[in-house]
Amino acid sequence: MKIALVDYGAGNLPSVERALARLGILTQRAAGAAELESAEAIMLPGVGHFAAMMRALEEQELVPALRAALLRGVPFLGICVGLQALYESSEEAPDTAGLRIFAGTVRQLPATSKLPHMGWNTVQESRPGVLLRDVPSGTYFYFAHSYAAPGDGAQTVAKCDHAANFAAVIEQGNILAVQFHPEKSGEAGEQVLRNFLEFAR
Repeated sequence: MKIALVDYGAGNLPSVERALARLGILTQRAAGAAELESAEAIMLPGVGHFAAMMRALEEQELVPALRAALLRGVPFLGICVGLQALYESSEEAPDTAGLRIFAGTVRQLPATSKLPHMGWNTVQESRPGVLLRDVPSGTYFYFAHSYAAPGDGAQTVAKCDHAANFAAVIEQGNILAVQFHPEKSGEAGEQVLRNFLEFAR
């Protein structure tokens, strides 16, 4: 199996490629719709600003192809802003539409907390899922973000707390995503990636 990595210019793409290479997985950068249309599995690593990501996806005409792939059941893993893009919109860019797979708005974490939320934090599983299989609840993962999806959605598998609860892992059918960076989260992150790969096969 070859994983299609959506290439919209995100800075963390090489680190995700290296993490998958350590697991013996071939990857292909997908910068056009045709590459997504033939993909067996898709990953959307995301860093930076919500609007910059969605604008780049639009300019490369990747949004319709990405939505179509998700809706036809292609296994998908979103990372960080790649999770946030699944929602209707984000407070970070109120006039920019997301992929609109899930209802709701990504919101800024409370101003009472130190922002960005950067570094290691624990993830608490709220229901059984795919990505955290063989990962104990309370395991530390590496985060780097100031905005987050609501933690009370039906698709939420695990939450994290940084002055407020937010979705750390979401899963619904073929669509899986994490707010943390598995490629920077050591052995636990490798297990999350391994779980996705087993799910996608």
